[in-house]
Amino acid sequence: MKTTLILIANFILLFQIANAGDGVEVGDIAPGFELKNIDERKLSLDSYTRAEGVILIFSCNHCPYVKLYEDRINALDAKYKKQGYPVVAINPNDPEIQPADSFDKMKERAKEKNFTFPYLIDQTQEIAKAYGATRTPHVYLLKATESGQFTVAYIGAIDNDTEGKLAKTERVNYVEDAIAALQNGESPDPDFTKAIGCTIKWSK
Repeated sequence: MKTTLILIANFILLFQIANAGDGVEVGDIAPGFELKNIDERKLSLDSYTRAEGVILIFSCNHCPYVKLYEDRINALDAKYKKQGYPVVAINPNDPEIQPADSFDKMKERAKEKNFTFPYLIDQTQEIAKAYGATRTPHVYLLKATESGQFTVAYIGAIDNDTEGKLAKTERVNYVEDAIAALQNGESPDPDFTKAIGCTIKWSK
């Protein structure tokens, strides 16, 4: 009997480990965070309790997909920050694996590209795992609730132009469309798309 209980306990532990970091789904409460920004100050999700929502983007410096999106991310922040949906970028990559994604390099990239939004470092990678991020860029559009928490309203890509080759008339702006739906009191459709980009560089 004792052996059976031990086996069951080990199975449960292995199941929990296997499913740790599976991330969130649309409708879930957004995991909170408090991470260091490139200005050396800590910034938390609680800092945005007066916002309508947050455009949370897992990003980095080196990824060519991210580089194609940087101007579009700046444009998203410029357009939607004043509507209550600011951009917050988080770099989850391990700089030991990808030195170009170090904190100092983050500062340099932000200055070079004139980022208008916070650019946070997820040193432990716990936040990326909590959300279930797998790529850069990977978007989680968060919606504020009356309780002061945020729920996940959309997950996926910024738009369908991952290689920056489509004409504006051909581009489907997933994040913009999702925000428009929320502003109209509707649910985003689609509320999930596949994130296309570089894989997150996980610590070994």
